[in-house]
Order: sequence, then C-alpha cells, then structure tokens
Amino acid sequence: MKKYWIFSIIATLIVIGAGIYTFYLIQDHVPNQLHLASTILASEQEPAEALVEPKDLKQIIHESQKLVVKIELTDGSLGSGFLYNNQGDVITNAHVVAGAKEVTVKTADAKEYPGTVIGISEDTDVAVVRVNGLKGIAPLAINQQQAEIGDEILALGNPLGLENTVTTGIISGVNRDLDIPPYQYEDVYQISAPIAPGNSGGPLVNAKTGEVVGINSAGANQGAIGFSIPIANVIALVKGWSESPMENLPSINQTSEDYGFDEGYEEYNDTEMAMYLVEYFYENLNYQDYITAYSLLGSSWQTNTPYESFRKGYLNTVSVNMEGISAKVKDGIIQVDASISAEERVDGEIVVSNYKVTYLVGYENDQMKLLSGEGEEL
Repeated sequence: MKKYWIFSIIATLIVIGAGIYTFYLIQDHVPNQLHLASTILASEQEPAEALVEPKDLKQIIHESQKLVVKIELTDGSLGSGFLYNNQGDVITNAHVVAGAKEVTVKTADAKEYPGTVIGISEDTDVAVVRVNGLKGIAPLAINQQQAEIGDEILALGNPLGLENTVTTGIISGVNRDLDIPPYQYEDVYQISAPIAPGNSGGPLVNAKTGEVVGINSAGANQGAIGFSIPIANVIALVKGWSESPMENLPSINQTSEDYGFDEGYEEYNDTEMAMYLVEYFYENLNYQDYITAYSLLGSSWQTNTPYESFRKGYLNTVSVNMEGISAKVKDGIIQVDASISAEERVDGEIVVSNYKVTYLVGYENDQMKLLSGEGEEL
C-alpha cells in the first residue's frame, strides 16, 4: 500500500513536470514560428506591391534608346537593331545586313564596335549580329505574348543624331500578310506608327512596360502605316543562331528599291557627332542617369573627377534645356560651344540659371569622348 502511494506521487510529479515543460516550450517557440510565418508572408507580398509601380513613358524611351544601335555596312547602307541577350547579340532585319559578314555597330553614346552576322534568314526578314563589345550588358526585355489591337506601342530606330527616331502609335491590325521579295511577312502587326528612315530593324516596344513585342520591318507609302514582325514568331530562330552561329551565310538577292523606307540616311561628320555627344550628355543628366553621363567623359577627366564627385555636382540640377549649339575644329580637337538654361534647386527653391558651356571632344581608343568641359554663368 505504501509503495503504491509513493508510485502515485512520482507519477503525479512527472505529469506536472511535463506540463510545465510544455508550457515553456510553447511560450518560447510558437511566437518565433508566428514571427517567421509573418516574415515569409510579408516577403511574399512585397514583390506584388513593386509590380504595380507604373513606368514613365519618357523613362521607357530613354532606357530603350540606350540599347538600340545603328548598323553600318561597308557599302554605305545603314539600319538599326537592338540588344536582345547578354552575349552581345543584336536582332535586326535580314535586309539590313544581307550580303555582309562584318558590320560596324554604333551605340547611343557614340561608341563604335565591330559586329559579325551570325544568323540570317532567306525568307523571313530577320538576322542576328554578334557584337563582342556589348557582351555582358543587360538587354531589352522580351515579351513573347501576342500583342492585341489597341495596345500602345513605340517604334524606335537609329539612335544617332537627327536620325534618332521614336514614333508612337497603337497596334492597328494583326495577322497581316505581305511580300517584299525575297521575304514573306506572315502574321505581322500593322501599326499606326510609321516606319521612318532609321526605324527598320529597331524594336517595337510596349509603351507601358518597355518590353519588346516586335521588329520594325516595313512601311507603307500610302500613309502613316508600318509593319512589325512579332518577336514571338522569330525568337526561337534567333536564339538558335545565338546558340549555334551559322558558319556559311546564304546569298540573298535583293535590291535597294525594294526597301525604299531605309533610304535617306546621311553619315555624320565628326563635328556633328561631337554636338550629338554633348546633347546626349545633357539628356542623361535630365533623366538622372549619372552613370551613362559619366561614361561619356574621357579618361583624364574621369581620373581627376571621381564618379561620386561628378554625381554630387548635379544632384541639385532639376533639368537642362539646350538653347543653342555649335562646333568647330581647333588643333585637331573639336570644340563644342553651347548655351543652356538650367533649373536648379537652391535652398529648397527652383532657380533658373543661364550658362555658356564649352567642351573639347576627341577620340580615345577609337571612341569619341568629352575630353574636358567648362562653363560660366551668364
């Protein structure tokens, strides 16, 4: 009887101890688990909020133009293209590079690179040019979903000088078919944005997302109508060339008369290019794209002006308007003079100031750069 009583006491103590241990276990671990679940839930919700941020149209144009290139052939013919992967591969029209193996590619910041045609179709107006100098650069985003009638779009083209064209419009028709020998255009988009000289081979971009939906290819003489190849129709083809470049390119018979919408180009001389570079410098400042603006400076200027100092010098600049610009060659260097008006933030207020600025522009490693610059307030 006594042993039974002792056994009962021990059993009771064990139960009580287990209860106390369970109580503290719950108190210690459950709040942590709840906090962990809350953290996971929050992290899952945050990206959803980021997705709803609208993109500014001007910003979309600016960012897209940096990835649109001018393609030059040795015979003087020209066209456009755009970077589509991080291998330095540029999509363009087949009629732009037909008959060429090596081409010259110029970017929006006036840099020039050699390019090699690694793929071209004999019946679909699409080709790919590999530019090793652009390898590693983040490309334009691609949207492989079919666009719909009414979608707002941008047709971008040659990014250099006066030929820098951006036309706006909508998808006005789908599943259009037309022939411009030797190419057949099947199920293409009809757009209300005309394919102006310089647009051919450039990207057709969704005006709300900045994603590429097509390749600008043909224009109609009857009015403001253009035709664009849906990127979804050719993406598998161009990716195949990127993975396995063509060793022997086909011979394609075409005449320039068949592609009159690409005529009218004029090559720019160094003074015109120097003025363009100064204008592009201020365009980047207007978009607070200090990194691109800084990349336009020559090596000596960059050495004497660290990036953070350069950026800090323009943080209070709200916008810059170019009032006038001219250029002349002096001792082998191009001097660009310009008048600008700048909106600047001073003591919390916006003040407009006028400046006369002078830049010396020249070549470094075959690339045009802003070698030095100075300005005085008027």
